[in-house]
Amino acid sequence: MIDKKTIENVAKLARLKISESEAQEFSQQLAKALEHFAKISQINTEGVEALVTPTEIEAYWREDVVEQNYSAEEMTANAPEKSGHLFKVPPVV
Repeated sequence: MIDKKTIENVAKLARLKISESEAQEFSQQLAKALEHFAKISQINTEGVEALVTPTEIEAYWREDVVEQNYSAEEMTANAPEKSGHLFKVPPVV
């Protein structure tokens, strides 16, 4: 079981303030979660192929077509400030 001191240390690292009762409750909850992971790790997966996703996904590839929908003038037409065909923005330091 995860002790209260460990929970308080994790809370401190996460910059969380927790009460004594919360630390005790979280300790029990985390212990239960870790028990489930221990059970899962005991499952025999010999011969089971690893999956990238839980479902079969067919690769869908489309041709990459370059299209120019707007001109530079159209894209900068409503800009509050512009310099040529570029947006003018405040300097970033």
